[in-house]
Amino acid sequence: MFDGFTLERRPGDGAELRVRHGGSGPPVLLLHGHPRTHATWHRVAPRLAAAGHTVVCPDLRGYGESSKPPTDPDHRPYSKRAMAADCLALMRGLGHERFAVVGHDRGAYVATRLALDHPAAVSALSVLDGVPIGEALRRCDAKFAARWWHWFFLGQTAKPAERVIDADPDAWYATTPEHMGPEAYEDFHRAIHDPATVHAMCEDYRAGLGVDREHDDADRLAGRRIACPVQVLWATRDDMADLYGDVLAVWHDWAGDRLEGAPIASGHHIAEEAPDELAAALRGFWRTSPVTERRG
Repeated sequence: MFDGFTLERRPGDGAELRVRHGGSGPPVLLLHGHPRTHATWHRVAPRLAAAGHTVVCPDLRGYGESSKPPTDPDHRPYSKRAMAADCLALMRGLGHERFAVVGHDRGAYVATRLALDHPAAVSALSVLDGVPIGEALRRCDAKFAARWWHWFFLGQTAKPAERVIDADPDAWYATTPEHMGPEAYEDFHRAIHDPATVHAMCEDYRAGLGVDREHDDADRLAGRRIACPVQVLWATRDDMADLYGDVLAVWHDWAGDRLEGAPIASGHHIAEEAPDELAAALRGFWRTSPVTERRG
């Protein structure tokens, strides 16, 4: 995986992140979703590097082999604001003051928060299979609760989900090496068998139902918008269109007229299932919304 990339550990903002980075040129930050690690990008990152980009792929705090800071009653250490601050510190530590961000699934919420909290740092935002957390919960109905019940299972604390998942991680997170690729699967498999990682991933969802929604709702009430161009991509074999109808319309209040997007023929894990199509869509977006490098 990631031929020519460097794998190392670097400081975030209160967490230590395992990160793989390589290539040269305008920088892009790729943020994975649940329950993946940075290895989910192993088919996309080399394509972007070959096309002339510096590509940075971390494990988010709590995920994979990144550190797992202690939590608190409000789950703030696993808020998207805290994860976004990690990413900003990581990129600055690598010498990148301004960069494009791509986020999938839970990583999409981190990417969105990064663009909202640190607009001077983010030149372009690409979101894969997601709407803002506050929007998802504000629009929550019986269909959403039935389809995305795991949000509420993983996010509750009365009977922690960790006990169920740790009893048989392979049954809970059912996937195959054929689907992901053998090396990426091994990385994922090692992560889901670590109880500390499972706990941290649940903390991510607990933050999502509380403090993350508070942050999104405060931004919405204040009329804050994402300052950079925004691209939204969604998988045709996932349920974004079924849940939200016009996916771009959900994003309009957050991005205004600097918004574009389209479906991609794929299942939920677009980076693993449709890497050529995804890389082409990202590069096309960056050509019309230039990704600029500004080094400190």
